[in-house]
Amino acid sequence: MDGFDDLPGLYAFERVAAAGSLTAAASELGLTLAAISKRLAGFERRLGVQLIHRSTRSLSLTDEGRLLYPYAARVIADLEQARDALTRQRDGVTGTLRVTAPNSFGRRRLSPLLAGFTARYPDLKIQLQLSDDVLDLVAGGIDVAIRYGELADSRLVARVLARNRRILCASPGYLKRCGQPQRLADLQRHQCIVIGSAPVTEWSFTRRSGSHSVRVEAHILCNDGEAAHAMALQGMGIVLKSILDVAEDIDQGTLVQVLPRHAVSAAPLNVVYPHGRHLAPRVRLFIDFLIEGFASIQQDDRLQRIFGRQR
Repeated sequence: MDGFDDLPGLYAFERVAAAGSLTAAASELGLTLAAISKRLAGFERRLGVQLIHRSTRSLSLTDEGRLLYPYAARVIADLEQARDALTRQRDGVTGTLRVTAPNSFGRRRLSPLLAGFTARYPDLKIQLQLSDDVLDLVAGGIDVAIRYGELADSRLVARVLARNRRILCASPGYLKRCGQPQRLADLQRHQCIVIGSAPVTEWSFTRRSGSHSVRVEAHILCNDGEAAHAMALQGMGIVLKSILDVAEDIDQGTLVQVLPRHAVSAAPLNVVYPHGRHLAPRVRLFIDFLIEGFASIQQDDRLQRIFGRQR
């Protein structure tokens, strides 16, 4: 029997059997009497069995119809339940939101924002994966990523959350002990905390007067930005960090900006998500929530003061 892929026919049979009348079933399905009769006849023909005895005054199920009806009713009920669940999912903020972000940023910036988002939408579940690796969103089934830098994957869409700079900073204790650099060349005699894998690197800075570089040797070489940040707070040297990471420390005085006229141009912070015409409400609302949240962060006086120094 190859008629079980005929859902319109299955619906017609189930409604006729339940209503006991072609006219009533046609009304429930929004069909004409001729249309439902045609669907039912076609369904029987494809199955190769008669399901309903028809007469001018009544109809009744055949033995085959009585056998099929409870299965048909269960299938139709399951399909309608699935349809209702999808409608609720489409129209409501439910399900699981899968997000990835860099380690340091996720701890410092994203976690507080997630707290506000889940308070607004308590039925939503969150899966947060912090990683400094660039994860494949499509292969990993990830809804949203927060990333610095350019977008290389054409399957993705990027929207800017925040402009960005990297600035030099150190603890007051370190600067009291080792002195405040007055020019870029002074960095060569200071203890520099370098993030990456190269023990000797070049820090390049941009001002309106042009670009300037200094070659520094790592006093401490670290492959983790959060650890480098912590070591700077402990007075172990001068570090080059995103202002989004250190604004609060500078505002509180636990870090001091070094050579405030110099900063490193950095790629903006983006929210990234896979292409798709129909974003789930949870994804669309989360993206809007992030953009709104970072618009407020960008107006933070601490960031504005730091950006204002880059002249």
